[in-house]
Amino acid sequence: VQLQASGGGLVQAGGSLTLSCSGSGDSFSRYAVAWFRQAPGKEREFVAGITWSIRKNYLDSLKDRFTVTRDNTAKTVFLRMIRLKPEDTAVYYCAIDSRPYESEVGPTIRVGSWGQGTLVTVSS
Repeated sequence: VQLQASGGGLVQAGGSLTLSCSGSGDSFSRYAVAWFRQAPGKEREFVAGITWSIRKNYLDSLKDRFTVTRDNTAKTVFLRMIRLKPEDTAVYYCAIDSRPYESEVGPTIRVGSWGQGTLVTVSS
């Protein structure tokens, strides 16, 4: 499954963005998808994920502002981000699990493939 992330851009603090991660292949719905981000000078970190069965997981500090959803018909996973802060500035990547039907998704996801990343810049 190949992934393409989109939806990044420049937004003022307090604003909102929705990122999209579009997949290919008929088996997309069987796999968990996760979002990660990497800020300048920092390591990549897990942001949110959603399993094939719509079980969701979030970085604790983000769960009140970020929401992950999926539309399997459209083969797309979304990351809705609200009340954005300058510290949310990062390149956001989506990743798909290498194993189908996993019951959980988190920072230790065994990545099958990565999307190319989309830059989110939050100005103060």
